[in-house]
Amino acid sequence: MKQIVAFDFDGTLTTKDTLLAFIRHACGTRAFLFGFLRYAPLLVLMKLHLYPNYRAKEKVFAHFFKRMRIEEFNGLCQRFAKDNRHLLRPEGIKVLQQAQADGAEILIVSASIDNWVQPFFEGAWSQASRDRSIRVIGTQVEVKDGLLTGRFLTNNCYGQEKVNRILELYPHRNEYHLTAYGDSRGDKELLAFADESYFKPFRQS
Repeated sequence: MKQIVAFDFDGTLTTKDTLLAFIRHACGTRAFLFGFLRYAPLLVLMKLHLYPNYRAKEKVFAHFFKRMRIEEFNGLCQRFAKDNRHLLRPEGIKVLQQAQADGAEILIVSASIDNWVQPFFEGAWSQASRDRSIRVIGTQVEVKDGLLTGRFLTNNCYGQEKVNRILELYPHRNEYHLTAYGDSRGDKELLAFADESYFKPFRQS
């Protein structure tokens, strides 16, 4: 039976949420603090589940990146991953690499924007590991005429959407064994969907 191993990214394979870290890296501390203060009430409502997660996230994203050229944005994403590999949890990466070595298909299923998640998994492994690519399933951004619109092209990859996106790729659920790793409420449905699941498995690393 095919083996698929799915990892959440923020908080599971990393030590912190990368949305805020990326904004600060890309825009600078001053702009980050100004934007954070502007949207703090909205973010509080989101944490209290009184405002939709995806809407709050989209508004914050649009504030910082709307009308940026996609080439510039992707360059920022590449530099962010290069400069922030220290955010990765060593034990989590060790488990991921072992799953690769055992022949499993690896998924990173994240609510973060896939543009900055994917570079964390490029050029970081041995040649043997690179031969089995890591597929990133994240929230995708909308681009028109080469510019970011500030909107998301896909649903926010959170909660049930994580399961939906896996089923789009692998619709025949009886044909594979799914192992999942997560750390938050946004992973609840993914962990329940898996044959084997681990909650907050790498917190000591």
